[in-house]
Amino acid sequence: MHSRRSAAEAGAAVVDFVLVTVVLLPLVLGILQLALVLHVRNMLTAAASDGARLAATVDSGPADGVRRTREQIAGALSARFARDVSARPTAVDGQPGVEVRVVAVVPPLGLWGPATRLVLTGHAIEEPR
Repeated sequence: MHSRRSAAEAGAAVVDFVLVTVVLLPLVLGILQLALVLHVRNMLTAAASDGARLAATVDSGPADGVRRTREQIAGALSARFARDVSARPTAVDGQPGVEVRVVAVVPPLGLWGPATRLVLTGHAIEEPR
């Protein structure tokens, strides 16, 4: 048996589609934005940690750690995320060490919404001489 739609139900599928899309589209875009921010955060943290480890070696200094961090970020993501990278000597659990700091802005995925500012650090204890 075939059911026929009445004239009152004509176009109901289009309305249902629009109502579901209005709810699902922001949800999907939010999940994609979260995934993008987490991916960038993890890559920046790994690059800062790698730069700090290099800066803490005997024959290297903070400038070498900054250079390595920028190279890692440019290779994994984009050089625009490596604009604000700094390194400084610091104490790590009471031991002399190096801290590499990365500040980056992750743009919004959709056409609206604020960008996310990330401030990440990597630490390493200096090698004994």
